[in-house]
Amino acid sequence: MAIRSDGRAARQWSSTEQTRAQFLDAARVVFAKRGFAEASVSEVVEHAESSVGSLYHHFGGKAELFTALWERYRDEQHTAAAAGVAAARAEGVTEPFALFEAGARAYMLAAWGNRDMVRLFYDGDSPPGFQKLLRQSGKKWVQDNFRLLGANDSPVNRVLVALLTSFMGDARREVASARSNKEARQMVETMMAVLARLRTVIEEDLMADAAR
Repeated sequence: MAIRSDGRAARQWSSTEQTRAQFLDAARVVFAKRGFAEASVSEVVEHAESSVGSLYHHFGGKAELFTALWERYRDEQHTAAAAGVAAARAEGVTEPFALFEAGARAYMLAAWGNRDMVRLFYDGDSPPGFQKLLRQSGKKWVQDNFRLLGANDSPVNRVLVALLTSFMGDARREVASARSNKEARQMVETMMAVLARLRTVIEEDLMADAAR
């Protein structure tokens, strides 16, 4: 009995995740096309080939669906960056800024694949409270970069790491605005060249601050 019960729970979990994924895929199409305000629940449901009741059961409403879509996008971007850092470490890279660069490259390349989402979340309209969510996420991103760069928490380092994080955010939007995959990759290489130029100044300041 326990085996059948566990199997049933696993199937239910799989079915729930599949249904959520279908709604999120549909929401991606509709929100990217209409924007948040103009998008309708009925159009999302139609694309998902499901029901209004099912959407409200899994997400609670249009605003919650929008937030869940953003969370999936955020997680995909962070996973791409983490994979870039992990790959660099596997190749023997240990220097913090070089690891940051590896993550930055992967993050920017992933932004091209998510270009519709970048435009939606950072240049489009959004539900109430979403901008606060973005600010909170931005603060966490800065903290993650602190750890990756091995920087201590000082006024100088807070400015430097915030500068790097803001650079990545702006670079993401520029890559997303590219007219082709080729142009996007050229933009990524340009951004990496800028990072390389920033590296000398920032590393010197980080090291000097650590010595104080």
